[in-house]
Amino acid sequence: MPHVAPLYPPELLSKGGPLPRERGYWRRNQRRLAPILFMAPGALMFAVYVVIPIFQSIWISFYKWDGLSAKIWIGLANYVELFHDPAFYTSLENNIIWLVLYMLAVPAGLAIAIFLNQNVVGIRLYKSLFFFPFVISQVVVGLIFSWFYAPNIGIFPQITEALGLGKIAVLADARYVTYGIIAAGLWPQIAYCMILYLTGLNNVSPDQIEAGRLDGARGWRMLWHVILPQLRPATFIAVVVTIIGALRSFDLISIMTDGGPYGSSRVLSYYMFEEALSEYGYRMGYGAAIAVVLFIIMMFFITGFIWHMVKTEREG
Repeated sequence: MPHVAPLYPPELLSKGGPLPRERGYWRRNQRRLAPILFMAPGALMFAVYVVIPIFQSIWISFYKWDGLSAKIWIGLANYVELFHDPAFYTSLENNIIWLVLYMLAVPAGLAIAIFLNQNVVGIRLYKSLFFFPFVISQVVVGLIFSWFYAPNIGIFPQITEALGLGKIAVLADARYVTYGIIAAGLWPQIAYCMILYLTGLNNVSPDQIEAGRLDGARGWRMLWHVILPQLRPATFIAVVVTIIGALRSFDLISIMTDGGPYGSSRVLSYYMFEEALSEYGYRMGYGAAIAVVLFIIMMFFITGFIWHMVKTEREG
């Protein structure tokens, strides 16, 4: 007969007394189930509020729909119209400008963080001043810069006039309006990146810095080869959040120019709002098509950056 292992060890049987109860399913699988249970509420909310709306937007983009009446299937007609729409290309161009210039927040935030990461008299006051833009509302930022650019009372037109350039009405000039709004957006975004890098600098290993000094690393070499590799997590978050912020820029445009003058400061997110939800149309299908294009652009840049980060980690 084949040997069958006893259910309980012989030493337990020889001692007598009650045998230990077999552990339940939860006790046997607690280590495996606990992380799943902790993540389940967040994953559920992410699916309900992010994943499902993405697929709903894709689905609606194939219909002609005003949000109330019955949907009419039109296939790719919304996309065909979109790619022949001059306002779409104006919005796309402005989004690209936003994306390129908004990325200045990352190196600027790093530079300020390095400056503030030292123990000198009054450094807490300086930190508080640089934290200030991060904690105020975007509405307040938009109002502050609207007053700053105002031709009659603003400081900026007075400066340009003193330089012999005349009073430049930034928000009323199609040539400058996008750059003026981006400058307003950079103010709190630089503060956000600075906070991320300050947190990262507090976790930089002193041993690696000392080893770099012993190897002769100074200045830029120390920053590039010793400090920045340890700041990769902070850099990853800063770049991804900045890309998302640049592509979903809406609130400052709504507050400062309302898309003007003559639609010259529109971006894709604001144009989507105009077409889908404003008094101009209630064209839900067309607005959803704009949202899908914006989502594809956003995923392209974020995926490319993540791929570059993973490749760098593997090679390093």
